[in-house]
Amino acid sequence: MTYYCNRQTNPVTGEVQHVNMTTEQEIALGLQAAPQMAQQYGGLHPDQQASAAVKRIGAALVQSSKADQSPYKFDFHLLADEQTINAFALPGGQVFITAGLLKNMKTEGQVAGVLAHEIGHVIGRHSAEQLAKSQLTQGLAGAATIASYDPDSPGSSIGKAAVAAAIAKVVSLRFGREDELESDRLAVQYTADAGYDPRAMIQVMEILAQSGGQSRGPEFMSTHPDPGNRVGVLEKEITERFPGGVPSGLKQ
Repeated sequence: MTYYCNRQTNPVTGEVQHVNMTTEQEIALGLQAAPQMAQQYGGLHPDQQASAAVKRIGAALVQSSKADQSPYKFDFHLLADEQTINAFALPGGQVFITAGLLKNMKTEGQVAGVLAHEIGHVIGRHSAEQLAKSQLTQGLAGAATIASYDPDSPGSSIGKAAVAAAIAKVVSLRFGREDELESDRLAVQYTADAGYDPRAMIQVMEILAQSGGQSRGPEFMSTHPDPGNRVGVLEKEITERFPGGVPSGLKQ
């Protein structure tokens, strides 16, 4: 009953969602979880130039799209892990990409596509939705305190309990079909808004599929399960955005 009664309208997408956290709580939770998540991938990458490029591309995507109208405080991080192929976003706008995935990208547009997809998860409030569902279906320990968590007092005992429980859940989140497809559609919008060729997203899918043939497939494919013909969805979205064809001059 609590799950179905908690309804909020997404300020960017206009979707009515079952979410029991405020955007301020999402931001606070993401900031609290970020160091722990980074540590799992060897911390932040020491290459300042590469890290700055990731931040620049991410910032351009946000500033030129509807994501800039959201209350989220986006920040983009390059992780030191050279072996794992992954990217993910925490609730509230903390976005990460591993060096292992970055080195497989051949163009700046492909990097933009990955980051735009993660921005889509944040804007879609997918983590917050999953946390709300877990309270209904899995009895998340401490879930009752998440909604009452005060981001202005994160050191309180209630805050610590809520963050510990929520982080444990966020770390193991696996998005479903509709979440992935919505993020793909938003990524097409955001890359095009920033002047990138959205067809780079299709190239990313092909690169990840090829990487999946290795002895150890990309972790991206487990944290972002393939919902079917994602390439077909991307092509349809691109055609709807550019019915006369993708214009020349967009950044690759």
